[in-house]
Amino acid sequence: MARPSGRDMFGWFMRGEVALALGVVLIICLLIIPMSSFILDLLLAISITGSVLVLMTALLIKKPLDFAVFPTVLLVVTLYRLGLNLASTRLILSHGHEGTASAGQVIEAFGALMMGGSFVIGVIIFAILLVVNFVVITKGSTRIAEVSARFTLDSMPGKQMAIDADLSSGLIDENTARSRRKELEQESTFFGAMDGASKFVRGDAVAGLIITFITVIGGLIIGIVQHGMSAGDAASSYVLLAVGDGLVTQVPALIVSIAAGFLVSKAGVEGSADKALVAQMAMNPVALGMVSAAAGFIGLIPGMPLLPFAVLSGGAGYLAWRRGRNRLRPEPVEVVSDGPAEDVEEPISTALTIDEVKIELGYSLLSLINDLEGRRLTDQIRALRRSLAQEFGFVMPAVRILDNMRLATQGYAIRIKEMEAGNGEVRLGQIMAMDPSGRQVELPGEHTREPAFGLPATWIDDSLREEATFRGYTIVDPSTVLTTHLTEILKDNMADLLSYAEVQKLLKELGTEEKKLVDELIPSVVTVTTLQRVLQSLLRERVSIRDLQAVLEGLAEAAPHTNSVTQLVEHVRTRLARQLCWQHKGDDGALPIITLSPEWEQAFAESLVGQGEDKQLAMAPSRLQDFIRQVRDVFERAAMGGEAAVLLTGPMIRPYVRSIIERFRGQTVVMSQNEVHPKARLKTIGQV
Repeated sequence: MARPSGRDMFGWFMRGEVALALGVVLIICLLIIPMSSFILDLLLAISITGSVLVLMTALLIKKPLDFAVFPTVLLVVTLYRLGLNLASTRLILSHGHEGTASAGQVIEAFGALMMGGSFVIGVIIFAILLVVNFVVITKGSTRIAEVSARFTLDSMPGKQMAIDADLSSGLIDENTARSRRKELEQESTFFGAMDGASKFVRGDAVAGLIITFITVIGGLIIGIVQHGMSAGDAASSYVLLAVGDGLVTQVPALIVSIAAGFLVSKAGVEGSADKALVAQMAMNPVALGMVSAAAGFIGLIPGMPLLPFAVLSGGAGYLAWRRGRNRLRPEPVEVVSDGPAEDVEEPISTALTIDEVKIELGYSLLSLINDLEGRRLTDQIRALRRSLAQEFGFVMPAVRILDNMRLATQGYAIRIKEMEAGNGEVRLGQIMAMDPSGRQVELPGEHTREPAFGLPATWIDDSLREEATFRGYTIVDPSTVLTTHLTEILKDNMADLLSYAEVQKLLKELGTEEKKLVDELIPSVVTVTTLQRVLQSLLRERVSIRDLQAVLEGLAEAAPHTNSVTQLVEHVRTRLARQLCWQHKGDDGALPIITLSPEWEQAFAESLVGQGEDKQLAMAPSRLQDFIRQVRDVFERAAMGGEAAVLLTGPMIRPYVRSIIERFRGQTVVMSQNEVHPKARLKTIGQV
């Protein structure tokens, strides 16, 4: 086995995750391993410059999520400062008797600079910095982060609903919706993390105060007791070093706290901080004029220095004059030569737009849009649209979801082309149980009717789920109840939803070979409108138009001989015989049929009057009532036997028989004898 080369080892070592892990381990080592003053100076310099880098990054980002790693950075730099604080304390207590340079030049320089020859001044300055950091900046940042996290979490449902509504209405695609949801989740996670990460800074400030106090007391005891120093010399050396150490720690902590404050207070502001401040504070000429007047008035007060206030007054007045001049400058107007300029306003035509499919939800049902036991309503609707496209051959229009305060709190309404097509109520936190046999559920709960099929059902508590399953009941959650209702309404209205534009889309999406057939057929043989009427007739009887090529071939065969849409539909259904037989076959693979007796065949044939498109059924009402009664009796007996049978009629009367049956038994399939595929296995259930 070959040994890795030095370059490979270096590349492995320079990997980001390895370098980060090694850096954290080294920071932890600072808490344990002693180090020299030179190394301590280097690490303190890194701490100061690193904090400046964090501050500049927080200032120049455009939005808080651009610095989403800040909570992690805050943890690392806080741990790093505590490690340096402990290392410097060890040096001060071990070598403080050797002089003020024993803990490195950085600590000595900070101590000498801030103390100004008196350790009392240094202690006061250190205490002020600590108060500013702990009481003012850190506390304010923590409060902003806490409130931002709370409001971000509270506003998530509304924002998610807006994203899902835009997706359902087709304003955005799935990729855009996915990226927006991800950004929303990152935002909530970020502010939640910032709420907790702000506690690191507060803890760091308290730890810095305690460590400095311990260093001073411990240094005085060590210097006087162990090294025989006088109290003044020990105080001069150890207090200077302890205060310098505290300042070296608190200055980077103060810088990082300021960065945290900029970051959490920047929510809702677009652009970097400098542009936001200039755009929102230095663009109002009235405010700048007031500032100029106030500065000039203060400068004229006896005893006040005139020069600085005069400079400020003049600068603010000049900016106010420039901004006011720009506002008074007229905007360029585009001149149109052929008439007067029109007001730019929203076109009236937008008010005429009709939503093809719309769901209105009561207030309490808005949570269905976000998440309900891991199944969101929008995800179910998206899956429903895909399923219907695969089953029936064209993509249903986007479903728009809105809230409607006029509905019951747990009610919903489904609208097709703005007209209400169905409504109902669901119970959040409960499940709907139904007996497959059609009897009432024998469990405690709210008895109701399943909205899609009108079957007896009961809303039961979720704790009864296992008992309902044991009894063999069908269990459905609220979002699935609504989606099932929507599915049946869409199937009932597919013909109305297949518009002229949708037919054009179907033709455009055909393959190259099929497009040759389209070019020969449309518009020379049949028009797009005729094709639309044929497809609508098929969908009205829930016949899939996915095999559009077979539909077009059937039209190409029949259209030269007739203009009757009814006859065109019947011929196309004959071409779809294999699909129709397969679609309605039973579990045993056979097609269950109920035949129409010769008497009724003759009665319907003799009742047809007119020619072509004007042909109508003119049967006596009493005869129609007899027919309806017999159909009900036969199909109910078949249903009791567990058979979903098809009514088989002659090809000439099939459309008219279907027009009667759909009025009282819409789910019954009516097929003609020409639509039975030669290889289909038939099973006769009965006869009307």
